[in-house]
Amino acid sequence: MPLATRRYFSTAAKTSKCLTHSIFTVNRPQYSIVLNQNVSRYQTPSSSNRSAITLTHLQRHTFTNSASLSKKKDKNKRNDDVDSSQSTSAAAGAGGGPDPFNFSQLQTGISDALTRLKEDLQKLRSGGRFNPEVIEQLRVNLVKGSNETVRLSEVAQVVPKGGRAVTIIVGEEDLVKPVNSAIISSNLSLTPQPDAHNPLQLNVPIPPPTKESRDQAIKAAKGAMDKAANAVRSARASVHKRLQDMQKKKEARPDDIRKAHDQMEKLVEKAQKDVKDTFESARKGMEQV
Repeated sequence: MPLATRRYFSTAAKTSKCLTHSIFTVNRPQYSIVLNQNVSRYQTPSSSNRSAITLTHLQRHTFTNSASLSKKKDKNKRNDDVDSSQSTSAAAGAGGGPDPFNFSQLQTGISDALTRLKEDLQKLRSGGRFNPEVIEQLRVNLVKGSNETVRLSEVAQVVPKGGRAVTIIVGEEDLVKPVNSAIISSNLSLTPQPDAHNPLQLNVPIPPPTKESRDQAIKAAKGAMDKAANAVRSARASVHKRLQDMQKKKEARPDDIRKAHDQMEKLVEKAQKDVKDTFESARKGMEQV
């Protein structure tokens, strides 16, 4: 074999060996200088370019895969953190327990107190007129010697005749006397008179209000106001005790207990003002001539 041919094959073998060594040592940077020297020593310019391109491609591919894996791990970590946070919030919301801001009991007590106050005030004289509902609320003893009574409105009909008279029509003639006795024995200072033409009818003249009657009506109205105010305080006491129990048992945060207590006091303050305003409005009407 000619000498030139042997040199050619020897150079080609060395070049192939160097390329193979470069590919399998691409991930070991400590040999990069030796590889570069070997490539420059044994390779032709064209083979050097191909080797450099191969190394560059492998390096880029390796770095790209590393970056993708890093991003994927970060994304999975963020998703795990979000899921953990959502699970914690859901568990906290599902804890349940009594609500310190539930004032339904207090609001019901206030509403009932104001309703009873208005009903009591309507039964009193106001503005020189007589409320017929006062007579309708009287209790009638149907059987003499018996403690059983019924409301007058159940056995008779009360018909106002202007502001100074009331007509009472009894359902049965046997009940006229018990109805008449119930009106006379009341504290209304009324005197029923039998009608000359209808045995079932009683005519009740309403006397004009006097200073004494007005004072009595105002006194009764004030008593109704005090009763309503006490009912509001009683409703407030129940809610206050419930908040104290929740605080002792640590069923709510101390800050929520304080806020609920402040809201409760505001509701009670407004209710007491409504009670007083209702009484004052009725009192002014009673003082009119």
